[in-house]
Amino acid sequence: MGNGENEFRRDRATPPAAATSGLNKVPPSMFGSRLSRIFGRFRSSIGMRLLAGVLLFSSVVTLALTVLQLYLEYEREVGVIESRLDEIGRSYPDSLGESLWNLDQNQLELQLKGILNLPDVQSVEIREIASRPNPVRLAFGQRATRSVIVRDFPLDYVMPPSGRRQIGVLHVEATLTEVYRQLLNKALVILASQAAKTFLVSFFILYLFHLLVTRHLAAIAEFVSGYNLARPPPPLRLDRRPPRDADELDKVIEAFNALCTSLQHAYGDLRQANVRLERDISVRQQAAEDVRQSEQRFRDYAETASDWFWETGPDHVFTYISERVDAFGVDRPSLIGKRRRIDLATDQAAEPQKWRAHMALLERHEPFRNFEYDHRDAGGRVHHVSVNGRPIFADDGRFLGYRGTATDLTKQREAEERLRQSQKMDAIGQLTGGVAHDFNNVLTVITGTIEILQGGLSDKPQLAAIAQLIDDAATRGAAITSQLLTFARRQPLEPREIEINSLVMETTKMLTPILGEHIEIATTLADDAWCALADPSQLSSAIVNLAVNARDAMPGGGKLTLETANVTFDEASASTDSELKPGQFVMIAVRDTGHGIPAEIRDRVFEPFFTTKGVGRGTGLGLSMVYGFAKQTGGAVRIDSEEGRGTSVKLYLPRAEGEPSHAAEPSFVPAAPRGRQETILVVEDDALVRGYVIAQLGGLGYRTLVASDSAAALALVDQGAQFDLLFTDVIMPGGMNGRQLADAVVTRRPGMKVLYTSGYTDDAIVHEGQLDPGLALLRKPYRKADLAQKIRESLGGG
Repeated sequence: MGNGENEFRRDRATPPAAATSGLNKVPPSMFGSRLSRIFGRFRSSIGMRLLAGVLLFSSVVTLALTVLQLYLEYEREVGVIESRLDEIGRSYPDSLGESLWNLDQNQLELQLKGILNLPDVQSVEIREIASRPNPVRLAFGQRATRSVIVRDFPLDYVMPPSGRRQIGVLHVEATLTEVYRQLLNKALVILASQAAKTFLVSFFILYLFHLLVTRHLAAIAEFVSGYNLARPPPPLRLDRRPPRDADELDKVIEAFNALCTSLQHAYGDLRQANVRLERDISVRQQAAEDVRQSEQRFRDYAETASDWFWETGPDHVFTYISERVDAFGVDRPSLIGKRRRIDLATDQAAEPQKWRAHMALLERHEPFRNFEYDHRDAGGRVHHVSVNGRPIFADDGRFLGYRGTATDLTKQREAEERLRQSQKMDAIGQLTGGVAHDFNNVLTVITGTIEILQGGLSDKPQLAAIAQLIDDAATRGAAITSQLLTFARRQPLEPREIEINSLVMETTKMLTPILGEHIEIATTLADDAWCALADPSQLSSAIVNLAVNARDAMPGGGKLTLETANVTFDEASASTDSELKPGQFVMIAVRDTGHGIPAEIRDRVFEPFFTTKGVGRGTGLGLSMVYGFAKQTGGAVRIDSEEGRGTSVKLYLPRAEGEPSHAAEPSFVPAAPRGRQETILVVEDDALVRGYVIAQLGGLGYRTLVASDSAAALALVDQGAQFDLLFTDVIMPGGMNGRQLADAVVTRRPGMKVLYTSGYTDDAIVHEGQLDPGLALLRKPYRKADLAQKIRESLGGG
């Protein structure tokens, strides 16, 4: 084992850096543990596969040789048994035949037992062949059905002069059980010895293979895996006793060390080439980065500095348009290389002088700014565009084209137009509201004095008829004033929760006699329509006005459809229209199949007194009343119309949170209830109205104190004047309106009753279209009965 240990120590193949002096001395006591580590290391290595192959092949060879040896042994043993049986056949039949002829049973038994005692004989039997009853039959031993060799020998007797005669049969059975047992024992011994030999030989082969091959392969793999071209280790050498002649491993190591040397030279050359390449790449990368940043800077400018950038060639045809133009519905590929700016314009015919001047400027190669024109996008919508441009010249002065920016001003122009329209409507509203205020004061005096005249002309029919005409005219004037106030959003509303479908159906019943039989009326009502918050009487009037306008648009007959639906506007929807607010609304649409509204007057249809009807066929206040009612209610109105295809007017009303309420049935009110000598402080700036009120209150049995403005009224209060009710106009000069006056009086005299009157309300007593809770208001113009009833209600009834 000494040489073996020394061989094991010296035949390890590792890199020189890994070799240590400690590996040169391994005590024999560590041999078993080292074998164990080696076996564990090579469980999944080439050595284990070699061991498995050796074991498999040895096992197959061992099994084949064992089977052959056992077969030969079996043949020999069977031959011995058959020879013994042949010997029985030669020795016993004659004596047994004679004893059988003599019927000497004792002799037969002795001879049969002698045969049975022979080796491997298991059973022996004699059967007499005779025609007499009860022939002789003797048997000894145990008969078997398998693993036996059977022989039958004839028993003859010589009978002169006839010769030999068979008188019986000797049946002998020899067992093979002992033969099989011996063969099994021999097989176990052979297999055990061969297995031990095979294992020892295989393990020894594995051990030798490890010493001579695998450990060196592992060392080579370790050296290769840790090889560093930047810091190369010393050349690889095998840690073993050098053989007399170089073997295959020495040749592998020599070739590998030569390869490493070649790699080192190549690596040095490669490093130098990489240094040069890195310098070149760095320069190129910097140049590419500069180009990329320049392009990205241009793209950022193109996408953020303006709506879009453009370039044209010397023929003014587009050669480049930035991608942002796609957001404005423009088909960019259809323009580049094919179209000029003038080819896109839709206002050439309307403004030829502008375009001639622009094209002349382009031909002179001059810069331009804020040139505005209209063009139509791919969807047919007209856009208003403002462009800036400057000419581009080559180094040699050659004209290359134009480069510039473009801005879409469509939304800005639309917003400006909506603002102008809103400002115009507000201005008209303020004007009409002021006119209505003064007109209501006049109508209050007219309607009141007409009642007095009518009472004194009962016996003069002709004058009474004239007075009635004046009364009818005043009533019509009051209705026009009410419509003006509704447009101006100065009409006090009494909104409540309305079940929209029910109101539309009730209003529809009134439309048939109004519209005529040539108009077909249909309804499309949402089953789940929400309740709306609005003044029901004003809403009914709005629907009737829309229906009457629709009738006038269908002189030859047609179809009118009333529709309800629930609509929700989010922030995005509301942002597209300044008059819409985010929230939930109930939509009422009135659609007709009439001739439609021309585009040029569509934006003016809500203006008061604007009408396309003939003279004497309308006041032009129907749609303006609808517009003012919708705005004062907190909703909106939208109109969609196209010539020849009808008109649709959509009224949006805010959704009510509560359940619909039902107004109480009006109870019978006695005409002109009289006073009981109560004193009323009348504050009215209009002298005519003030005189009319004093006369009427006096006729109704009231005493009056009179003031023309708030200052005079407060002076009376401060002087201690006693009165039971403050009856004040809302709109008055002097810096203090009626609401402020009432608050000052109530502060001085808590519990004082107040009745307001006005033909034009502002935010003093009306907020968000609703009269402030707890306030009493008598609207101008009013009649004597209205005045008497409201005064009694304010004083507490009775």
